Amino acid sequence: MAAEVRQRLTVLSGPSGVGKSTVVAHMRKAHPEVWLSVSATTRKPRPGERHGVQYFFVTDDEFDKLVANGELLEWAQFAGNRYGTPRAAVMDRLDAGAPVLLEIDLQGARQVKESMPDSRLVFLAPPDWDELVRRLTGRGTEPPDVIERRLAAARVELAAEPEFDTTLVNTSVEDVARELLALLAVS
Repeated sequence: MAAEVRQRLTVLSGPSGVGKSTVVAHMRKAHPEVWLSVSATTRKPRPGERHGVQYFFVTDDEFDKLVANGELLEWAQFAGNRYGTPRAAVMDRLDAGAPVLLEIDLQGARQVKESMPDSRLVFLAPPDWDELVRRLTGRGTEPPDVIERRLAAARVELAAEPEFDTTLVNTSVEDVARELLALLAVS
């Protein structure tokens, strides 16, 4: 039997509030075989979030150990919290031939591209700036100072779009999910 061909890692990134999680959830409903890495974070859970499902919620000390031991493929600090992708699980899935998707921020996407140059970076862009502001302020889950930090970060993230292999504009969750599936080559 021929050995499985190792999948190419696909990284989805874009500004906070652009709809990355919504697109991924929609796509995975129809295609659960697409494996989405679960990140570790020092952020406190939002209502309804569960440890090991949306994130691995860890303490600062636990996160420090993950970094020190080289157990994260990438990590970043964002809006006062740290986020990182556990390396071993990603590599195991890729080696098994499974399509793997990382949903991470710009800083993390750059780290992944540096350590895995053959990875595909996909930028999810908002239809326009006003729509992004509306989405960020409409969540109602964060105080104004956090929203301001997210908007400032979004300006920087939008400027990085040319670093990505592909850009998808989130005008329709269904359309973007379909385009992302095509990039992952999931039939």
